Amino acid sequence: MHISTKCSVAIHCLIFIAEYGQTVRVTSDLLSRSTGVNAVTIRTILSVLKKDGVLLVKSGHGGATLHCPPQEITVFRICQALEPDFLDKMIGIHQNPSQECPVGRSIHAVLDQTYQKIRRDLRRSLEEINLRDILKEYHSR
Repeated sequence: MHISTKCSVAIHCLIFIAEYGQTVRVTSDLLSRSTGVNAVTIRTILSVLKKDGVLLVKSGHGGATLHCPPQEITVFRICQALEPDFLDKMIGIHQNPSQECPVGRSIHAVLDQTYQKIRRDLRRSLEEINLRDILKEYHSR
């Protein structure tokens, strides 16, 4: 269980767009070369981020720019936009435990509260990290 690689590809794209979007026409083909990911996948990611209000993407010849300040683009927002149920997928409970087993009968109730706390804590952590922080890390390299 993990956060999909779509999230890291999206962050890669957002760094590229933040750095070069004002001076270069940032297209899915350009981002595809930078990320090593198929341009169709890049277009899907850009489309989702545009729908979420993170990006402006020009039709036709293309070109993506940030639509909001980097500090408003959190890692949680990116992951949530790309995979709305990522927290449940990341921290899920197996669906069909045996009802004939004492542990199986109770496991959902036992883990629900614990996993909810983990999801809340993870969400909070992902909301604390934004693109501005990531750009600072990028610039320090």
